[in-house]
Amino acid sequence: MSTGKRIDYISWDEYFMGVAFFSAERSKDPSTQVGACIVSTDKVILSIGYNGLPIGCKDDEFPWDRDNLDFEQSKYAYVAHAELNAITNCHGKNLKGSSIYVTLFPCNECAKLIIQSGIKEIIYFSDKYANTPATKASKRMLDASGVKYHLYRPSGRTISINL
Repeated sequence: MSTGKRIDYISWDEYFMGVAFFSAERSKDPSTQVGACIVSTDKVILSIGYNGLPIGCKDDEFPWDRDNLDFEQSKYAYVAHAELNAITNCHGKNLKGSSIYVTLFPCNECAKLIIQSGIKEIIYFSDKYANTPATKASKRMLDASGVKYHLYRPSGRTISINL
């Protein structure tokens, strides 16, 4: 039996990105599940969120189609992004100087919310829409406002949960 502390524990980045991924598992979206975790400067989780319908909107009564050209028949008219949900779930907590861990790089609308809320750092897992106008606009605003962002670098560790 060891008398020293355990050395194979996960890093803060692994922990918070793991929380973001775990939150994404709540999403009902059949094509893209996104999670977010907002963390204070002293490593306390302030809020979490995932992409889904607003409170009171029943998941079975709204479309989940991503390819429908009729905006009202697509999910894009109704789904609240993970970042929006995490920020509004804070219920007035001060987010100034905090960080947000997201599984997908924020769109331009979420970038506005992140900037306005005082979040100063974004750690993202995927930037699969990097070449879209929304992501380009997002990065332009984040750069102009001094919000830092960087790609999460996985350690290669695998964590699995079988419930």
